[in-house]
Amino acid sequence: MKPFSPDALVFDAHGLIPVIVQDADTAEVLMMGYSNREALGITLRTGKVTFFSRKRQTLWTKGEESGSFLILTEMFLDCDGDTVLVRARPLGPTCHTGERTCFHRRFGSSSSADPTFVGRLYGYLTSRKDAPVSESYTARLIAEGLSRVAQKVGEEGVETALAVVSGDRERIVSEAADLVYHTFVALIASGVTFTDVIGELESRHRASSPKGQRTALPSDPERASRSS
Repeated sequence: MKPFSPDALVFDAHGLIPVIVQDADTAEVLMMGYSNREALGITLRTGKVTFFSRKRQTLWTKGEESGSFLILTEMFLDCDGDTVLVRARPLGPTCHTGERTCFHRRFGSSSSADPTFVGRLYGYLTSRKDAPVSESYTARLIAEGLSRVAQKVGEEGVETALAVVSGDRERIVSEAADLVYHTFVALIASGVTFTDVIGELESRHRASSPKGQRTALPSDPERASRSS
């Protein structure tokens, strides 16, 4: 992705541009606000996502009162230059209601699975590793050591393979879920993050840089690409 120039930003008549914030680890859309050129500069300089309040007509940094800062990881500009996408790591609930995202109200019902759940599950399991072993299977399994964790991954891998051979769809789904869970626990016990794994998959998949524009941040080292 090519770094974009600040000159490419297209502000509205009030000098503002919409900023969509996405969780860097789960891909959840956390909130949408507006920034002016100064707010974007503060965001890039401090690493804390900053907006311009249209109501109060002043700059504000998300988390300055609650402590729930949004820590910048990447910034993208859309094809027309009039909307910014920020990827950030939240240090607490993003919504003032205490919800993790401002988009927590759904229109109607949905039977589809939430694609952001995997990242959130990994975060939850990471938090459970330090829970009392009497209350958490995850904590108890990690406390038993890497050999035991690895054994469980192997067992669930075999069970999943047997389910695939059987052709039983429900069994495949159930065993695959067990395998994913225990693989997550193995990663956590080994100090490997879900983002590390996604990064490796992405680098294998990326044959060439996709079209688009991205800011080049000091904390954003280039990853070596390997064609799949």
